[in-house]
Amino acid sequence: MSFLVKNLTLLFTIFFLFFNYSITTNAIYNVKNYGAKSNGKSDSSKAFVSAWVAACASTSPATIYVPKGSYLLKSAYFHGETCKSKAITLRIDGTILAPSNYNVIGNDENWIKFERVSGVSIYGGTLDGQGASLWACKTSGNNCPQGTMGLTFSNSSNIEISGLTSKNSQLFHILVDSCDNVKLQGVKVSAPGNSPNTDGIHVQYSSRVTIMNSRIGTGDDCISIGPGTSHLWIQNIACGPGHGISIGSLGWDVEEPGVQNVTVKTVTFTGTKNGLRVKTWARSSNGFVKNILFQHIVMSDVQNPIIIDQNYCPNNENCPHQGSGVKISDIKYQDIRGTSATEVAVKFDCSKKYPCSGISLEDVNLSYKEQPADASCVNAGGRASGFEKPNSCL
Repeated sequence: MSFLVKNLTLLFTIFFLFFNYSITTNAIYNVKNYGAKSNGKSDSSKAFVSAWVAACASTSPATIYVPKGSYLLKSAYFHGETCKSKAITLRIDGTILAPSNYNVIGNDENWIKFERVSGVSIYGGTLDGQGASLWACKTSGNNCPQGTMGLTFSNSSNIEISGLTSKNSQLFHILVDSCDNVKLQGVKVSAPGNSPNTDGIHVQYSSRVTIMNSRIGTGDDCISIGPGTSHLWIQNIACGPGHGISIGSLGWDVEEPGVQNVTVKTVTFTGTKNGLRVKTWARSSNGFVKNILFQHIVMSDVQNPIIIDQNYCPNNENCPHQGSGVKISDIKYQDIRGTSATEVAVKFDCSKKYPCSGISLEDVNLSYKEQPADASCVNAGGRASGFEKPNSCL
């Protein structure tokens, strides 16, 4: 009897371990098995979507695998409303290419879009938007399509992007829109300094987003922060070329959620148009910016190291010339040092309707041509402490 009991116990243990292993094993879906071609010429969009559908239907964690090689993708949308798997990993060892002819996807809103997904992770790989021909078209003044966003996550949660390279997107490289709990780390974004509207990472209407340990060089903002962003953490970023890290532009709409609880620390700006920027349109709005910390920042030959511009109007077109309704308060600048490429290194041009309040400058050391730079304040209130170079205008 004891022999039978012992063997039944052993059999039960083996069965339990096998069953537990089977339900936790990560199923792998190779895009090549769904018809993807790694020659960079054959459209693999349907194969990628088919692999997603299969992974999505899995009741266990799933991995979509993209082997080495180049894969041409036209617009590809990945929807998650009906996904059974709560953990889908996209592991990319190859390069995903957009069509070189910008007319193929130039009028689409998104190139690669994840919509209403949860628990999705992307590891490694390169996204190549091949945007150069579209930029040339825009520069020449010809009639061109608007262009498409690169990688978009929309209405999604619990997202991780690690070790991804995105280059030469037609428009923004990475867009995080209406998401919660997103982590980007070890990301590399690159586009020429004269490429228009190629923001590196844009965050809007999202909360609990972290961007860390990344290198970003573009023709627009390295990181741009749109309305409705809260609890954003940015750390250890190398930015340049580009337009810096920007909150805004804000305040185009009357009804607009604000930006709050943002931390930007340990960032190096090299040869950028701006460093730390807040920009709002001069028009009526109920938007706001509050509880912002900029800390441990190094500027190297930056045109506008610290700037608040509440009369933002690119190219002096469609300027409303009203007082900005966006209320800016409680912004702290701590340990900001380096060199300015212009004489005015600190510029606060705030709203005549709602002056900036609670600005804090602590240990700021910015020089221009080996001399102390200047500071300019309009409608700005706050205090300065510690090292002051330039002399504070608050």
